[in-house]
Amino acid sequence: MDYFRSVNINNMADSMKKFGAQTATFFSRAKQYTEEQLGTSEKTVFDARFESLVEKADRTKYWTERLLRQTEALLQPNPGMRAEEFVYEKLDKPKPPRLTESETLGQSMIEAGNDFGPGTNYGSALVKCGEAEKKIGQAGRELKDKSMTNFLHQLKTFLEGDMKTIARERRTLLAKRLDLDACKTKVRKAQSPEKIQQAEADLRVCQAEFDRQYEVTKLLLDGISTAHANHHRALMNFVEAQAQYYAQCHSYMTELQKQLASPPGDATIPLAPPSASLPIDSSRSLDPNTVPRPALTRKAKVLYDYDAADKNELSLLADEVITVYSAPGLDSDWMIGERGSQRGKVPLTYLELLN
Repeated sequence: MDYFRSVNINNMADSMKKFGAQTATFFSRAKQYTEEQLGTSEKTVFDARFESLVEKADRTKYWTERLLRQTEALLQPNPGMRAEEFVYEKLDKPKPPRLTESETLGQSMIEAGNDFGPGTNYGSALVKCGEAEKKIGQAGRELKDKSMTNFLHQLKTFLEGDMKTIARERRTLLAKRLDLDACKTKVRKAQSPEKIQQAEADLRVCQAEFDRQYEVTKLLLDGISTAHANHHRALMNFVEAQAQYYAQCHSYMTELQKQLASPPGDATIPLAPPSASLPIDSSRSLDPNTVPRPALTRKAKVLYDYDAADKNELSLLADEVITVYSAPGLDSDWMIGERGSQRGKVPLTYLELLN
């Protein structure tokens, strides 16, 4: 027990000595820095090239951080989503798959088009637009992935690696410079030969440590030019990914315009519904529900809205597609129309037969 107690006491004593030395060093540096700010003490001045390298490093850090933030905002405009991606990145967990804004819009368009009827002009256009929007969303996802891998990753690696190392070594260099200048002050103020000799010995040690740290920091600062070259290559990759994305979007939209330019049957649609009264149906008493459905039927697109005149007729909506067929005893200007479970007579002049 006595042995362990003595070991603990010695460890505590060593810790106290280290703490005391660190505290003395801290106050010495703080005193030197304060005196320099007040102009009562001189400080070592770095050469012009070193200061130029420091200024270049600071500008590089500032603009790299700004370019990183704004590129992330371009690729993901939603700040909430960016924060979510940041959390998943820090947790090193895969982010759950999520539709892009274009994919979400495209899916809604397709659902709306199917609900309105893919056989109608509007419904068909919605479905086609939705498919194009989903393709654009997928292309945008590819752009984001390529940009993150080939561009943003380079910027983040630089900021979290090289720049943090440079910042740490610059702080160390500042501490060594303050120690050096504090030693110079002690040499100037020393009176007795013993104190002068001790101060000069401390000065030589501080000078050597400062020179060594200066060379390390300068070497790291020189590497900024290499970082610029790496960022330039990454930027070219980003431009290439954007060019590919916009080319895909242009191709999708051009094809969509072609699809929407001349929908089938539009050239035969009159500008207005027939103004003349409908031909008199000589078979008004015919009940469509009693007419047997033939094996061969046709599809027809409704050109105009039509309100049924009686229970034997079928009301129509413009642009919808229905099934039609003729029936024995039915006037030639009329046909039997079906929409799901609904059946009724429909005027031929309101229809465009498709097949």
